[in-house]
Amino acid sequence: MSGTAAQRINELRRTIGYHDRKYYVDAAPEIIDLEYDRLVESLRALEAAHPELITPDSPTQRVGDAPVEGLQPVVHRQPMLSIDNTYSAADLAAWGKKVEKLLADSALPVAWVLELKIDGVAVSLTYEHGLLVQAATRGNGTVGDDITHNARTIHGLPLRLEIPTESLFAPAPERVEVRGEVYMTNSDLVLLNQQQARSGDPPFANTRNVTAGSIRLLDPRQTAARPLRFFCHGIGDTSGLPIHSQSELLAWARSVGLPVAPNSERFPSIEGLIERGNALVEELHGLDFEVDGFVVKVDSFAQQRAAGTTSKSPRWAIAWKFEKFEATTTLAGIRVQIGRGGTMTPVADLEPVELAGTVVRRASLHNADEVARKDIRTGDVVVVEKAGKVIPHVVRVEKHLRQGNEAPWIPPADCPECGAAIVKDPEGVFLRCPNVVCPARVKEQLRFFASRGAMDIEGLGDKLVEQLVAAGLVRDFADLYQLKVEHVITLERMGATSAGNLVKAIDDSRNRGLARLLNALGIRHVGPRVASILASRFGSIDRLAAASVAELSTVEEIGPVIAATVHQWLQDDSCRRVIEGLRQAGVALEMPRGHRAPADGTLAGKTLVVTGTLVGFSREQAEEAIRAAGGRAASTVSKKTDWLVAGSDAGSKLVKAKSLAVAVVDEEGFRRLLAGASHD
Repeated sequence: MSGTAAQRINELRRTIGYHDRKYYVDAAPEIIDLEYDRLVESLRALEAAHPELITPDSPTQRVGDAPVEGLQPVVHRQPMLSIDNTYSAADLAAWGKKVEKLLADSALPVAWVLELKIDGVAVSLTYEHGLLVQAATRGNGTVGDDITHNARTIHGLPLRLEIPTESLFAPAPERVEVRGEVYMTNSDLVLLNQQQARSGDPPFANTRNVTAGSIRLLDPRQTAARPLRFFCHGIGDTSGLPIHSQSELLAWARSVGLPVAPNSERFPSIEGLIERGNALVEELHGLDFEVDGFVVKVDSFAQQRAAGTTSKSPRWAIAWKFEKFEATTTLAGIRVQIGRGGTMTPVADLEPVELAGTVVRRASLHNADEVARKDIRTGDVVVVEKAGKVIPHVVRVEKHLRQGNEAPWIPPADCPECGAAIVKDPEGVFLRCPNVVCPARVKEQLRFFASRGAMDIEGLGDKLVEQLVAAGLVRDFADLYQLKVEHVITLERMGATSAGNLVKAIDDSRNRGLARLLNALGIRHVGPRVASILASRFGSIDRLAAASVAELSTVEEIGPVIAATVHQWLQDDSCRRVIEGLRQAGVALEMPRGHRAPADGTLAGKTLVVTGTLVGFSREQAEEAIRAAGGRAASTVSKKTDWLVAGSDAGSKLVKAKSLAVAVVDEEGFRRLLAGASHD
């Protein structure tokens, strides 16, 4: 019987471990909580009948039987140093150049890794031969507290590293000290505070405070009642782990079941990293955990060692932080705004509250799914946050303060501006007004069309756009080019000089170029970079309109979603009329000669991915060389990849390429491909 029981116990442990990973690491659960609980109870019952089969890494051992008497000190084998901060992109760029100068004698150029800075509690986890043996707080950086009893209660933290026998990292390293952050999600804090209210206990103020208090409790059963989570972001003293860079470390962590924060990314230049960081700030509202900035690191471990440390901080890492401000107020109501692409955005009308030195009356709720996920209702007490220059948004609802009369928000079925039936994106979370001539859409489209990054029409501001649309003078982009001074001078506060200047500015915008025009048209998924790629590849709007979805999909960085959206827009009758109107108005619809990508280059029709560090090329230079040769420079390896160009520290992309039997070339082989030579 014991043999059969052992087999069943091992099977249950593997199954539970698999579902733990799908839930906590991959964020893609496959079973409901009830099914998961039944698996755990089955395992618990079998282990109770066969206590001799219980092992320390069993999922049932996440909660200890008794509290510890006190937290014992742990001396870190390597100090857990703090890192310096900057709040400025300009200062970050200067710091990056300083580090590059410091590493000027390095054989390879410096590459960088951008990671989210989680607002949690730093911890160290030691695994020996794959088994968790100790966990400790950071403490003063040299000595921390032993919290092994509490770390074992964190479900997303593996008690044993999952290393497949065929893995490049098998067997498990003799010892690896994993460093990371323990944190709590905002949605879990909401549920915890509801429990606190039901039991008559005071609510917790924020996720960091409850995490810091919970991880140092003496009774692990109390810690287990608080849903803590973990993200891995580094290593300390380690033996037997053959990795050489931060990007390799993160790939390894994911492969063995250690959760890694989303949006971690490697960049060949500090400028590219800063550009991505500035864009990523706008997306952070969708995260369910607190972030107070980014951490920027030199990727190569060898270069990290060469850069060294000061007495307090590593020279190879810095925290790029943004100021965060929070306030609590009451949500008075929810209304919607219609954007230039028809996107319907719910907006919270708030009881006025001071935040970061200004009075805030509104906050973006982003989309209907986010309102439903956070269960935001009129009358709720909400926590509002402003981070950096991003518009305020609602972090969470203080549900424990509800009075019972708060009603769920129901999105309108029809557009409040034009009455058209609202539709939902088949592939996304956004609700949209499909009416391309909806006045709200037209006004937003005109504002964007005239903006500096698009057609740059000086003087065409928000109030003037409102007047032009209200007066019926402008219904689409082409109408702008039909405006005369005598039309404009009739508008409020518009004299002859101002009217003449506006008409001249509109006239000057006719020759901004195809790339800027494609961006200005407001086609979904088409920003400045995609617009530039399409303009360079097709050369004219007519050739672009004639391309099939399949042909568009083969273009660099243009996947099937973007291809379908662009094709659909250009085939729409109302959009074609806009293009014809622009043509009749003399707006340039072609690229200047000499700006088109070669269709017969040495890499025409081929897809290449560049990974690792090359000696003679930066990442941008290598990808530009691919495009110049008519090829497609992709960012991820797939079955459609023709070649992987692998430099040093190639990491997980090299592993994936080998698993898919994708051809791999080194830098010399890459040069041969560019020259048109065959590669054996």
